[in-house]
Amino acid sequence: MAEKKKNAQVAKEAATDKAATVKLSDHEVRLKKRYREEIVPYLVKKFGYKNINEVPRLEKIVLNMGYGDIKDNAKSVQMAVEELRQIAGQKPMITKAKKSVANFKVRQGMNVGAKVTLRDVRMYEFFDKFMSIALPRVRDFRGVSTNSFDGRGNYAMGVKEQLIFPEISYDQIEKIRGFDICFVTTAKTDEEARELLRAFGMPFKAE
Repeated sequence: MAEKKKNAQVAKEAATDKAATVKLSDHEVRLKKRYREEIVPYLVKKFGYKNINEVPRLEKIVLNMGYGDIKDNAKSVQMAVEELRQIAGQKPMITKAKKSVANFKVRQGMNVGAKVTLRDVRMYEFFDKFMSIALPRVRDFRGVSTNSFDGRGNYAMGVKEQLIFPEISYDQIEKIRGFDICFVTTAKTDEEARELLRAFGMPFKAE
């Protein structure tokens, strides 16, 4: 009976995700249109690309949450995963430990976190929401660091509180949780990736 109920819930979530995708696809996403009409010409002029395929683009956005001290609490884990799903608009994938670490009481194969990989429509929708709604709600926000590129054109940053996202209500959370966000681009250098994200509206701190 419990297994049947669980399967029904999974099917319901999948249907919701599919419906959301159809709804988002009914109109052209604002940032996607901006990339094509404004950002591409700007980057071509700035870096002198000879081929339009050389212009860097945002490939995917990955949200990653570690369970930390709640990994042995099934209820807390379920709540954390649900919050990540609400924020991303897509069901998270559970990540497992690749090896055992005795000091952290982690066994190989244990569920240690959750992640969501966003592409295309959902990626742009999340990015837009993140910059225009979530970041402005960060206390004493002064911009994001320009020092978090990995040397291969990707940018990573941490979010300390899930409450900055409008989908999360303070009255319904169990505890304050954070997670990491990685913006994966096709840029070959950090400079190109930085200009790409800046052109989208990423509020980098003044250098």
